[in-house]
Amino acid sequence: MNYIGSKQKLFPFISETITNVVGDDLSQKTFCDLFAGTGIVGRNFKTQVKNVITNDVEFYSYVLNRNYIGNHKPVSSEELIKNLNLIKGLKGFVFQEYSQGGKAGRNYFNSENGQIIDAVRIQIEKWKTTSEINENQYYFLLASLLESADKIANTASVYGAYLKKIKPSAAKKLFIKPAIFQETINKHQVFQKDGNDLIKSITGDLLYLDPPYNARQYGANYHLLNTIAKYDTFAPKGVTGLREYYKSDYCKKNVVLQSFTELLKNAQFKYIFLSYNNEGLMDSEIVKETMKKFGKYDLATTKYQRFKADKTENRNHKANQTTEFLHILEKIN
Repeated sequence: MNYIGSKQKLFPFISETITNVVGDDLSQKTFCDLFAGTGIVGRNFKTQVKNVITNDVEFYSYVLNRNYIGNHKPVSSEELIKNLNLIKGLKGFVFQEYSQGGKAGRNYFNSENGQIIDAVRIQIEKWKTTSEINENQYYFLLASLLESADKIANTASVYGAYLKKIKPSAAKKLFIKPAIFQETINKHQVFQKDGNDLIKSITGDLLYLDPPYNARQYGANYHLLNTIAKYDTFAPKGVTGLREYYKSDYCKKNVVLQSFTELLKNAQFKYIFLSYNNEGLMDSEIVKETMKKFGKYDLATTKYQRFKADKTENRNHKANQTTEFLHILEKIN
């Protein structure tokens, strides 16, 4: 999934920095990813640590993390995926409100794929309701649907808008690809809560923070993933068909520092690592001075290519670079 703020490419830098600070052996450590998004960082640490705590307030994120982090033993899925890929489409909510040919005229998906999404989503829920699948299989199938649908979405990567014409990748027929997760001996914890609330009730060794950097609200940019995941009834708003969404304090310039300070104060973790960049609402010096109040501070940086909504655009390479800061705190209680 081409996701705003994804740390997939930056993970080697994050991992090297963390092990340089903590040590190479993380096998007895509890690692927490408090603003997990698609869960890339937690997934990469899953097999290296004793257990992972992952959290995000968005439901689509919970679905992905409940599968990729929460599932740690094999699930029976081959026949289920096969049946979903044979299913006939129907004109349900996603088709009518978010697909080509639907009554709302929103071209997030072509007509065929919108109908397939409806049929697959309804079937998954039916299997759950009739106890033909268990909870682990349910989230495995939902995660598989979300990621597969995202690949054929008619957008410039985010769902803040749709394209007027169906692009080539969106014209391909939806194929449900299994969301394969890594197996581990130990269990892991997955939450869907406000990070500042959850931090008061969890403890561990390594706390990784990757909050929103700017005013961009994830609930708005990925609203359609929440809609597919929840498959609830609501009245879509405006041209883009928005639903009500959570508004994070980390996207608000007047309150972000207060929320960040409270988070550090309540964190019961020895090591805290904050991913932030030079375009964030809090500048580097403010972050440094705030973290120094709670213990020993350090900093690691790297250059990288910022997120591009449309990969086909020809942009200047250097102009498109930004700096990623990994702020480090060894907390002293």
